Amino acid sequence: MSDVTASGVRPVGVAVLGMGTVGTEVIRYMTENAEALAARIGAPLVLRGVAVRDLTRDRGLDPDLLTADPAALVSREDVDIVVELMGGIDLPRPLLLEALRHGKAVVTANKALLAEYTDELAEAADSTHTDLYFEAAVAGAIPVIGPLRRSMAGDQVERVVGIVNGTTNYILSEMGSTGADYSETLAEASRLGYAEADPTADVEGYDAAAKAAILASIAFHSRVTAGDVYREGISRISPDDFESARDMDCTIKLLAICEKLRQSDGSEAVSARVYPALLPNSHPLAAVNGAFNAVVVEAQAAGRLMFYGQGAGGAPTASAVLGDMVAAARNKAGAGRAPGESTYAALPVANMDEISTRYHVRMRVADKPGVLAQVATEFSTHGVSIAQVRQTEVEVPDAEAEDVEPTAEITVLTHLATERALADTVAALSDQDAVTAITSVIRLEGVDTE
Repeated sequence: MSDVTASGVRPVGVAVLGMGTVGTEVIRYMTENAEALAARIGAPLVLRGVAVRDLTRDRGLDPDLLTADPAALVSREDVDIVVELMGGIDLPRPLLLEALRHGKAVVTANKALLAEYTDELAEAADSTHTDLYFEAAVAGAIPVIGPLRRSMAGDQVERVVGIVNGTTNYILSEMGSTGADYSETLAEASRLGYAEADPTADVEGYDAAAKAAILASIAFHSRVTAGDVYREGISRISPDDFESARDMDCTIKLLAICEKLRQSDGSEAVSARVYPALLPNSHPLAAVNGAFNAVVVEAQAAGRLMFYGQGAGGAPTASAVLGDMVAAARNKAGAGRAPGESTYAALPVANMDEISTRYHVRMRVADKPGVLAQVATEFSTHGVSIAQVRQTEVEVPDAEAEDVEPTAEITVLTHLATERALADTVAALSDQDAVTAITSVIRLEGVDTE
């Protein structure tokens, strides 16, 4: 094929690394909408090749386009944009660095890679004044990276809070609506294809933590890696937790929270954390159910903005990838460039021990006089102020037997307290003879910022 069309316009060559669900959708859309994409870009997009692991599978493409050698594909002179949809870190990392260092734009949906090596990739892009796009790495089709990098570039972002993992949101939504326990709902999520064969990355919060690192880095112009993000998963959430949530007119969501904080010495820092939290039903994120995602951005001038939509799946993720491809191709055709990495603020990551929030603590205790006072004293001793406390009897089998002591459940809702103070309180309570078990500790979010 000639490098120049009949109209004298040079095509923009695209290499796709990986042809799974998303890659297949990207290539299909490129093929079926070639004329429209060319009109939007000002030059035709031409698929130069697709790197796959198995060349024997029928993929509905010209076999000459397929290769098992991604390094050779990336190095071709007729490739202008490399679209990485392989996943993982070790294999795509050198390929993308090679592409960027040779002036090829990169479009990727790889949140794990970006959460660890955005600095390295951004520096490689800067060295040749080329583009690094990754809208699809966070919340699928939902446009949140672009608005943070471009539309809100003149504003001061204070907080980003989101539901950014569809698997965990489906599980928690089902637990809340059906009363099923975690294991039952995870099994159903697997059956429906919402959960991977190994769901650890989703249910233990690793996926959300990688996305939180990306969001915090962009929002606060500071480098934040996945290792900087405090993380808890949802595997300990129980139907009893949802029952307590309903009593408070709340639900439970796995939240990714990124915010800019003022430390005790007056300096600023960044907090990035992922954990299941109680959320008032009046909060906009409380109504985000099923496998949907949503991100709320709070900024000084813009106020509160909410981005909502499908956060995963082949077609939605492909939509975000294609948007980045069009932007990168426009820049190639017009000699432009997208905004690069901005880390001028270089804010440190705050110590999780110093983060303040509210807590909902449930515990089993001996049902006898003075126990409630003992519990309240421990909270006070460690500087944790109690907002509400409730004690209820717990039915125990054979409760009338002489050797069975009556048991009660105490539920405490705190005012704002630091993570360290709450942890010390829970440790002290666990050492008390009258406290038989700390059954649940869940943070309460979305109350003081409404």
